[in-house]
Amino acid sequence: MRKRDLLNVVGIAALAISLAIPATASAGLFKSRDKQRAQVDTDEVATLNRLWSESPEAKDLYDSAYGYATFNILKVSLGVTGGGGQGVAVEKSTAKRTYMRMGTGGLNFGAGGQIYQLVFLFEGQSTFKNFVNNGWEAGASANAVAGTAGANAGTTFINGVAVYQLTEAGLMLQLDISGTKYWQSKLNE
Repeated sequence: MRKRDLLNVVGIAALAISLAIPATASAGLFKSRDKQRAQVDTDEVATLNRLWSESPEAKDLYDSAYGYATFNILKVSLGVTGGGGQGVAVEKSTAKRTYMRMGTGGLNFGAGGQIYQLVFLFEGQSTFKNFVNNGWEAGASANAVAGTAGANAGTTFINGVAVYQLTEAGLMLQLDISGTKYWQSKLNE
């Protein structure tokens, strides 16, 4: 592929991603912050209920977790990958809610789009507080697995965190979150 052709493909992919992601995010631009928070809260409950129905072992891990976070995400790929979403992190002992955003990007040779949900379970206070206060930047694959594969899949924390990805195809066994950043949302203001 010639350099000019490659630049055209990347340009078209970037345009498609820039149009797709704001389209989902902009749905919230016209809602009040209270309505946006209410939508995130509704999504959180639905995501947790779905996780527990698809992976009953996740409920036991949730019960022992210090806190958790849920996110709804749209990811689009066409030469480059981009995505974004929003969610909430909850400290279970106080029920304190911190609304958060996420963004992801990278290179890819595929094309398509995916809407999915992520659930993070945090084993301890320091891991949870670090995620909420400092955000999180992932530069490599996370192999916090869930489901029925493997000896302890979905039944243990890895480095203080368990991560579940729910797609239309069901619960994913592995999660690649490279090039992803999480940060606090303006919904907290």
